[in-house]
Order: sequence, then structure tokens, then C-alpha cells
Amino acid sequence: METEKGRHIQAVLFACGFNVIRSPMAEAIARHYFGRTLYIQSAGVTKGTVDPFTIAVLEEIGIDASKHKPRTIDELDDWEGLNFDLIISLSPEAHHKALELTRTVSADVEYWPLPDPSLTQGSRDQMLDAYRAVRDQLVQKITTRLRD
Repeated sequence: METEKGRHIQAVLFACGFNVIRSPMAEAIARHYFGRTLYIQSAGVTKGTVDPFTIAVLEEIGIDASKHKPRTIDELDDWEGLNFDLIISLSPEAHHKALELTRTVSADVEYWPLPDPSLTQGSRDQMLDAYRAVRDQLVQKITTRLRD
């Protein structure tokens, strides 16, 4: 698997607005399928609080994300640097931030605009269905994109 510039992908960052739904979901899924061959992280533009629906829908498919701690892209940069070959942004604000990072980081950026399931109104089951839909889209996109 390669970046658009033909480089082999070794490290992937999933970015979204708050690092509580889409990006940690993507990180957990990618680690589940590719954690032995890729370095995978997630971060948000700002830091939110853990979303229990995210944990629940991942548990349904056998992925434990209960230890996830939301963090920002700036915190990740401070802790370990941003040495990623590929940044996948999952929200408009994260895409803007990722493009900004390419001024100093040599990484390809891909935008996967996925809906924010927390905006869903309705019963608990309707909300869980919205989270499942995002989870299932991520499984499909990640396994297709990151497969060798």
C-alpha cells in the first residue's frame, strides 16, 4: 500500500474534530486489522470527552476501544512528533488542520467526509444505528485503503 506520491505507508493518523467518535473509531478499526504492520494514531483539532456509543458499537464487532483517551493533534505533535505518511481527515475542521500541517510535515492527506452520528436525533436505538453506519463505513474504507 502506497501514498499518492508512491511512498510505502508505514504510519497513519486519523483526524477529526474532537477525537471522540470518528477518529478513535477509525484508529481502533485500523489497529484491529493492520496494527501489526502499521503505526496508527488518532487525534482531534480540539479535545472532547469519551463517547460511550463509540465504545459500544466497536465492542459489538469485537474491538475494545475502552482505553482510548481523547487528544489533540497539537498534543500528539508535542508528545511524539507528527511522523505520518498518511493523514486521513474525517471532518471539515480536521481536513483544514491536516492541510495546514503539510507545510511542515511530508504526508499525504485524504478527506473521508463521514457524518457525525452524535447529531442524530431520536431513540437510543436510532442513535446506535447512526454510530453503526459510521463504523461500518470505516471498516469498509479502512480495509480497502490500507490492504496491501
